[in-house]
Amino acid sequence: MTPLLVLDVVGLTPRLLEHMPALSALARQGFQARLGTVLPAVTCSVQSTFLTGETPRDHGIVGNGWYFRDLGEVLLWRQHNALVGGEKLWTAARRAHPGYTVANVCWWYAMGADVDWTVTPRPVYHADGRKEPDCYTDPPELHDELTGELGTFPLFSYWGPAAGIASSDWICRATERILTAHAPDLTLAYVPHLDYDLQRYGPSSPQAVQAARRLDAVLAPLLDAAAARGVTAVVLSEYGITDVSRPVDVNRALRAEGLLRVHTQAGMEYLDPWTSGAFAVADHQVAHVYVRDPGDVDRVARICAALPGVDQVLDAAGKAEYGLDHPRAGELVLVADPDAWFTYYYWLDDAYAPDFARLVEIHRKPGYDPAELLLDPANPLRAKGRVAAALLRKKAGMRYTMNAIGLDAGARAVRGSHGRLPDDPRDGPVLICGDPAYGREALAATEVKDLLLRLAGLAG
Repeated sequence: MTPLLVLDVVGLTPRLLEHMPALSALARQGFQARLGTVLPAVTCSVQSTFLTGETPRDHGIVGNGWYFRDLGEVLLWRQHNALVGGEKLWTAARRAHPGYTVANVCWWYAMGADVDWTVTPRPVYHADGRKEPDCYTDPPELHDELTGELGTFPLFSYWGPAAGIASSDWICRATERILTAHAPDLTLAYVPHLDYDLQRYGPSSPQAVQAARRLDAVLAPLLDAAAARGVTAVVLSEYGITDVSRPVDVNRALRAEGLLRVHTQAGMEYLDPWTSGAFAVADHQVAHVYVRDPGDVDRVARICAALPGVDQVLDAAGKAEYGLDHPRAGELVLVADPDAWFTYYYWLDDAYAPDFARLVEIHRKPGYDPAELLLDPANPLRAKGRVAAALLRKKAGMRYTMNAIGLDAGARAVRGSHGRLPDDPRDGPVLICGDPAYGREALAATEVKDLLLRLAGLAG
């Protein structure tokens, strides 16, 4: 049996690989293949496909979040592994080899997964509303083992305006520590660095090239450590990020047609999913549109199709074609034009936007918000001042809010996105493996599970 290190280097493409000598060397040693992805090409959906060999139709992860119909709430970035259907990679491995051990370092849906070592971001939410960076581990003693050596997990470098290389460096060092100290049979690690500047500035920017070079330098020691222990390294990506310039406000269009409704508290408007005839859960370049009355589906489809920036409107047949026909999906699924992406915005006047709209607040926003990577472009100096004031309050042990995120100005400043299927393989995902034995030119995301079992020597 061969131990494996599987690195999910999110956003890695053949174009970026040209600037990454350590990963390129691994590809020459073994093989490099085009990697097909699934719709939507977003983290939670694609990772679930890698680990189960199923499409969203079967594993049920239709995006990074969705409308939980039984709760009446839009929830993104849930963490419990029980949400993922299908047989997991490690279950199949243990059927062939009882006692097969697995470490998961920051792949999604880590909580409650039946693995041996878990590390995942998990802030401390104090009773007075303060949020402090930290991580969750299982077994519990792994927490102090890692933070004692590496310091506190750098949560504010993992997402938000300060997101940068520190979080990926911490993850890679934690992975190396687990690899060498505990020797799992399978080690999974999620490395997010390319997500940041590619969304902020676009993949065609000089910042994107610099991000690729910096990440390659961080990955190199981990790859060396794996090689020294006889561990086969596999590097793959969920999607490629492409240049965009147009935000598309689906919810504002649905509100203008009288379909989306809000309720107001303290002068702020909140999405009212219970009474809305239709609303969208925006997720990068894909949006799930939930329609309460089946008789309104055709009307809503026409409204959405007429919006500039909408490329496809998938109905029941369209969802089935892409393996996205699961009850969690919207009645309609929208796919953006190559240069466009979907906002979650539903208010018509920024004066009525909820207070969380100007924060890094991934759990309260009813949709994904890439503007969280940017200080308010409309007034960056004022945004920095608000951050400085908030940090002073934090140091004093007081409650604080980091209200530094732009609204429409922030959305217009975003330059990279993903979610639709790639138009050019050079901008799509890639798989690199240090073992040439199972080399091929291309494989589908649904074939990754089987490939890993073969590399481990656990499948014929």
